[in-house]
Amino acid sequence: MNKSERQKMQAGDWYCCLDSELSALRHQARVAVHQHNGALPDPAENLSPPLAKLFAAAGENCLIEAPFHCAYGINITLGNNVYLNAGCTILDTAPVSIGDGTMLGPNVQIYCAQHHKNSALRAKGLEIAYPVTLGADVWIGGGAIILPGVTIGDGAIVGAGAVVTTDVAAGQTVTGNPARLRQG
Repeated sequence: MNKSERQKMQAGDWYCCLDSELSALRHQARVAVHQHNGALPDPAENLSPPLAKLFAAAGENCLIEAPFHCAYGINITLGNNVYLNAGCTILDTAPVSIGDGTMLGPNVQIYCAQHHKNSALRAKGLEIAYPVTLGADVWIGGGAIILPGVTIGDGAIVGAGAVVTTDVAAGQTVTGNPARLRQG
């Protein structure tokens, strides 16, 4: 049985992002994101209805400030009491899990896709996706970038502007580009 490009993406295999089903899913996400970004939040709602319908799951008391952008939305799972400040981007070609009480500063970017290193294959849209996991009570400072396949443990802190290329253990603080353990 041949897998669809979506099935390949979800299985962590190489897939072509220039696929009609994936294009339709990205369009669905754009519509929901534009609806979210153009509306004032209702304090009675946990998450704006367009995002609540789009995301894989969202816990209680989550707030995503506008503007917000995601690639698909269907791969995003939020725990309880999650906060994403203005300008956050989540390119969720693989599962992105954000744990309870985790907060993202403004303009944080989470990337799951890794494009092929061969330029001819890259031009054909070949990429592979790796999940990103943020544990509970994590703080990600403004402008930080989290790269594909990274796991950040419970209670960890990522400094503003850091580029996180490898896993961060629970309770650690990392800063810089590339992000390194901060001493003291």
